[in-house]
Amino acid sequence: MSRLDVENGKQIYFEDYAGPKRPVVLIHGWGMSVRVWDYNLPALQDSGHRIVGLDHRGCGSSDKDFDDLSIAAIAADVVRLVRERGLEKPVLVGWSLGAAVAVEAAASLGDDAAGLVLVGSTSPRFSQTDDWDNGADEEAAEQTAIGLRTDRANFLHVLSQAVCKEDPGEPVVDWMWSIFMQTSANADQTLAALAEVEHRKLLPTLNLPVLLCSGPDDQIVDHQTSVRADDLLPNSRLVTFEKSGHAPFLEESERFDQELASFLDELA
Repeated sequence: MSRLDVENGKQIYFEDYAGPKRPVVLIHGWGMSVRVWDYNLPALQDSGHRIVGLDHRGCGSSDKDFDDLSIAAIAADVVRLVRERGLEKPVLVGWSLGAAVAVEAAASLGDDAAGLVLVGSTSPRFSQTDDWDNGADEEAAEQTAIGLRTDRANFLHVLSQAVCKEDPGEPVVDWMWSIFMQTSANADQTLAALAEVEHRKLLPTLNLPVLLCSGPDDQIVDHQTSVRADDLLPNSRLVTFEKSGHAPFLEESERFDQELASFLDELA
């Protein structure tokens, strides 16, 4: 198992698949792991790209007992991984909460990042404010926190059922549920940090190419978040996956792989 020291002797887990073409860094959503990209990994490898995926702090095979489980800390781990593995001009692919992580990591990397792919993006904001009416309200956040603390297994099973627009079948739901159940009991701290993310001023400063992928029937992150991100970014393209909910890379994996390949080819 490949592991990277990131904080006070604690480690994150990562996988690094060799390839001669531009590196692609896969950043999963809240509570998931690098395994969620397994549907897309074969196509990426066939295209010749070097693929690096990581498990967030508190998730998958990474250590669970981190003191800092914030978005900023996870983004710093991504940056450290890019530096430590010598990844030149990578493309960062972030899903859901991982999209907010990818945005902050790209901002830190600056010209050392070649592009961004944001899937079901939680950037520029996930939670509602007086001047932002998309996303989760305070009551929903409180119910999520209660569910995770008091009825964890059932809450995460229901969440697994809500990822896709159409029922993907019991094996797929149970697969996602099994990944969720590996998550640290303290990982609700990361969700609390997500509620504070504010990227409306940051996105216009990102001059690198950005591909936005979103399902209009997303029940977890409002599709309009991606629409508004597209408005704020200076160099972006939004692709709507009409048959998808929150996970176009699973629900329409062939089309997603094609869109991603085209984006990577354009950068080349």
